[in-house]
Amino acid sequence: MKKIDMTNVQEAGDFSRPTAGAYICTITAVTDVPAKEYLKVAYDIAVGEHKGYYSELRAAHPDWEWAGVYVKSYKSTALPMFKRFCTAVSRSNGNYVFDGGAVNADEKTLIGKRVGLLLQDEEYYNNSGEKKTRLIVNREFPIDKLAEQKTPAPKLLKDEGPKKPDGFINIGVSDDDESEVPFD
Repeated sequence: MKKIDMTNVQEAGDFSRPTAGAYICTITAVTDVPAKEYLKVAYDIAVGEHKGYYSELRAAHPDWEWAGVYVKSYKSTALPMFKRFCTAVSRSNGNYVFDGGAVNADEKTLIGKRVGLLLQDEEYYNNSGEKKTRLIVNREFPIDKLAEQKTPAPKLLKDEGPKKPDGFINIGVSDDDESEVPFD
């Protein structure tokens, strides 16, 4: 093994991640992607046991660019959900208004604002084909409605097995199956 200097390295502690549920969060960064009509919104938990969780995670793992980040589309088909986002942020911050246009369309004014976020567990397959769980934003709400929020059920994968990274689609025939191919 090569010699390494661990003089200034802090030993890893217990890893405690937030669980699904309602959180008061702060918007930490916003990027508009006009070509695709969405805002990329970075957030962090503002109060409680997991305060600062995503900022610490991004600092420790700079390549994890989607930690504590989600997309808010403002395409015409997504406007009802975008309006819910705007209303939740506006109601959570006193006299502040963000409405996408009539009064305020400057996404940079969202930075530092608080909003309630309902986080939900979601299953996914990683690049190695292993089933994992991550937290995603289910929806936004005004922070004065925190007590009314119900934790959403996990978003589970259909039990199809891991996606094969070889580019082939699983058509339901196992590798050991010697029956005929189901198509000509």
